[in-house]
Amino acid sequence: MTHIPILSLLTFLPLAGALFILSIRGEEGVVARNARHVALWTSMINFALSLYIWINFNPATADYQFVEFAVWMPSLNINYKMGVDGISMLFVMLTTLLTPICVLASWESIQVRVKEFMIAFLVLETFMIGMFCAMDMVVFYIFFEAVLIPMFLIIGVWGGPRRVYASFKFFLYTLLGSVLMLLAIMAMYFDSGSTDILSLTQHRFSVDLQIWLWLAFFASFAVKIPMWPVHTWLPDAHVEAPTAGSVILAAVLLKFGGYGLLRFSLPMFPEASVMFTPLIYTLSVIAVIYTSLVALAQEDMKKLIAYSSVAHMGFVTIGAFTLTVQGIEGSIYQMLAHGVVSAALFLIVGVVYDRIHSRNIADYGGLVHKMPSYALIFMLFMLASVGLPGTAGFVGEFLVLVGVFQVNTWVAALAATGLVLGAAYMLYLYRRVIFGTLTKESLTAIKDMGLREKVVFAPLVILVLWMGIYPAPFLDVMHVSVENMITQIETALQAGQAVSVAGQ
Repeated sequence: MTHIPILSLLTFLPLAGALFILSIRGEEGVVARNARHVALWTSMINFALSLYIWINFNPATADYQFVEFAVWMPSLNINYKMGVDGISMLFVMLTTLLTPICVLASWESIQVRVKEFMIAFLVLETFMIGMFCAMDMVVFYIFFEAVLIPMFLIIGVWGGPRRVYASFKFFLYTLLGSVLMLLAIMAMYFDSGSTDILSLTQHRFSVDLQIWLWLAFFASFAVKIPMWPVHTWLPDAHVEAPTAGSVILAAVLLKFGGYGLLRFSLPMFPEASVMFTPLIYTLSVIAVIYTSLVALAQEDMKKLIAYSSVAHMGFVTIGAFTLTVQGIEGSIYQMLAHGVVSAALFLIVGVVYDRIHSRNIADYGGLVHKMPSYALIFMLFMLASVGLPGTAGFVGEFLVLVGVFQVNTWVAALAATGLVLGAAYMLYLYRRVIFGTLTKESLTAIKDMGLREKVVFAPLVILVLWMGIYPAPFLDVMHVSVENMITQIETALQAGQAVSVAGQ
């Protein structure tokens, strides 16, 4: 593995596929068909490549694996460096799994500018994988920001009636926070002389500098998560985005913020992180309760699921800042589970939207009589979102609550109310869409899911049940990396206390 740059291959293979699609010429129908097939095969080969990395990954070590290094800007000590550990490996797998699913889900729903759509999706995959594999802050930042471009186009070109408004709101919100992060990266570089992530993790920044750096990174990650009150771009982006855009936005892009907190904010600025933990708990609890109540009031299916995403990500930030093994592992697991379940729920909405072009809950009812397969799959993912034991949604929430209960019982009790509210809005949604008598004329001729749609859902169904019944393979991958991170944070905090005592 030392001489094969497998992570670079994994990262840039979709970009090569996008360039190949760009070169396709011919009649519009032929070009669209070929673009779909190239995008699907490229993303499937990339998934197979990520499986190979997963199989050869050693979960017994916290070190980065498959590390690649190339001198990039020697005068500035900035290098191209890639690698994966037990945390980033899982997010790479999530990204490579969902990309072919998104391509397949867009097979018939995207009929305009198909070639450009497939190019945008493959370019987006390159940037997402690159961000999770980056081991240098500059490389990370380039990928982190570059993601905005294809996502902006996916929403703005192939979205709904208010797509331009939604895409600009998404772009401006995320860009504003990221500019502050760029300033923080520059400050870190001037203080430490390096942009290498491992070196920065071991470098001790002064407490005063940590506070400013933490706030700058938080400004960027809080928008990406998104945390209350900077979450307002998300419902608009989800409602206007095409189905595949909503899937990748909820499943992967929202994880950038949580991943960033775990990778940078906690290990690099431990004292500032402890100082701001009450702020995180407060904002997270508000997000869990407030957005759950807002979800209850929604009449648009996509908006309801979008607000539920904000509530679920509130659990992620609570778990991350418990600084316990259970809390952080629960936070990571919750991100993975939410990635799979929210992706499936947006695909569920896409199935009926493709048929009658409405997302309003009131336009449905009694679908179980016409779409029994759809009702069954919808029920599974609805229960997974609620956190039913035996599904992916349960494990992460349970571990987060176990972790936060050790630290703050009040936060644990308030966060637990989100589980009750989550059950309320998801069951309410399911009852209104699936049950009852079929009275709407527009639904009388509606057909159940076809083979392609069932193939799209099959891997997600398997994964939701696997993660719920047997979570060990996922927890084992992250466990050593999480323990190592907590040890680093505790060591840094003890060193900081020793310095402050010596100073007195």
